[in-house]
Amino acid sequence: MAASYGPMTYDYGPTASDDSTLSVGGGTGVQPGAWPGIVSIQDTQKPGTGHICGGSLISTQWVLTAAHCFINTRNISMWRVVIGATRLSQLGPEVKLRQIKQLQVHEHYTPGEERNDIALLELDQPVPCSRYIQLGCVPDATLRVSELKTCYIAGWGSTTARDQRPSDVLQESKVHLIDVQLCNSSWWYTGAIHTHNLCAGYPQGTMDTCQGDSGGPLVCKDDDAAYFWLIGLASWGKGCARANQPGVYTSTQYFYDWILVQIDLQSDKRAWRHFVTASNPSQKPTPIPTPIPTPTPTPSGWFSSFPLPLQQVMEFFTQLHEFLEALRRKLAREAG
Repeated sequence: MAASYGPMTYDYGPTASDDSTLSVGGGTGVQPGAWPGIVSIQDTQKPGTGHICGGSLISTQWVLTAAHCFINTRNISMWRVVIGATRLSQLGPEVKLRQIKQLQVHEHYTPGEERNDIALLELDQPVPCSRYIQLGCVPDATLRVSELKTCYIAGWGSTTARDQRPSDVLQESKVHLIDVQLCNSSWWYTGAIHTHNLCAGYPQGTMDTCQGDSGGPLVCKDDDAAYFWLIGLASWGKGCARANQPGVYTSTQYFYDWILVQIDLQSDKRAWRHFVTASNPSQKPTPIPTPIPTPTPTPSGWFSSFPLPLQQVMEFFTQLHEFLEALRRKLAREAG
């Protein structure tokens, strides 16, 4: 995985000179269930697995990804979204397949410059959560993203800069957030980084995203809790894992309101608010990327034996969460 990156103006892909083995830029293969929020966006007309880009499930029917994945796309009805997979060539019973009902590309997306490189996919059917499929958490403006220290990337992208073929097995790497001012300096990206971008990787290179990783997640562990925030989407870069040219990501926090508006226009947004946007989510979100990732065990039969209809349970927790958030805001105002 070294940076699936956008088009044209930068030195992407097979033209890059760096041919070191990177697998999500120096990463390792993951165990099933370790990244339950990641999806593979595939073109069924392409050979092999058809993997084009990564994405993140942020509600049971919406996927967040990069806009540049859909440049020159003619027939999106032939594309599919694979959720809950680790090895793309061997899709087990835990994997769910969905068609794309609609594509929402940011209205101000600028190809080449990669401004506003973000898109939403509405799936044709909701996806049930399980130990292999869970929802990502998008931070609102209250989270201090720059202070997060433990971050990871994942994807099925190329394992070397010259290799255009996607990896069959999902790869992950630990990365560091890099100061945007440094990333934008004359020895790095020379002003090409926008306010809605994040940089992540290492100054010396070695670990990065690459061809096929576009749209995939950059997640960071919350400093005060045992969950991860979905803070970025792989957008672009120069080559793969080069020194002073880290991966560039679209900040999900910057587009928090845009995401909310798009989903609100199409459907009931309460479930998305509950699972994704709370500053202090009431349930621990996964993925759980760790140096030695293992799936979170689930008691056998938990989902099938739950005594109440899932919809009632979801509504109860949504209302409870909204009540607690309102109470927290009230107490904060009184304390201030």
